[in-house]
Amino acid sequence: MTTETTTDQPYREIDISRLSEVRRRRILAFFVDYLIVGALSVAAGIVVFFAGIITFGAAWLVYLVLVPLVAIAYIGLTMGGPKQATLGMQMFSLMIESDDGRPVDGMTAMMHGIIFWAAHIALTPFMLLVSMFSTRKRLIQDILLGTVILRV
Repeated sequence: MTTETTTDQPYREIDISRLSEVRRRRILAFFVDYLIVGALSVAAGIVVFFAGIITFGAAWLVYLVLVPLVAIAYIGLTMGGPKQATLGMQMFSLMIESDDGRPVDGMTAMMHGIIFWAAHIALTPFMLLVSMFSTRKRLIQDILLGTVILRV
């Protein structure tokens, strides 16, 4: 069992094998989660459509923020839930933990998603570079929130 042994870092040691292939698996999990959020957004859109008919169009204003709301709820409920992983992450045997090993709560999970999308829009190449040079293969949102994505 090989572990990371750096004393200048403020977090616990992690078995290096839990970081193996995390970057690749994380990218694949992203695509699965993207499809799931898309499907959930379509279903929510149908509900909003009928709610709009009942409310004489007022509910249709929800369409302006529907996809982000669905994505944030999905991330908060899955990453912040007992399995500490979205469905895509579960498919590729990944989970999120805080740097000290504690489970991540729903609010931290939602912030993880919000920071990801904000950084993704503006800094995609930079995000990947950060991951390449991070000892724990962390992205910007992981560093800012004190989390790490590990293999189960």
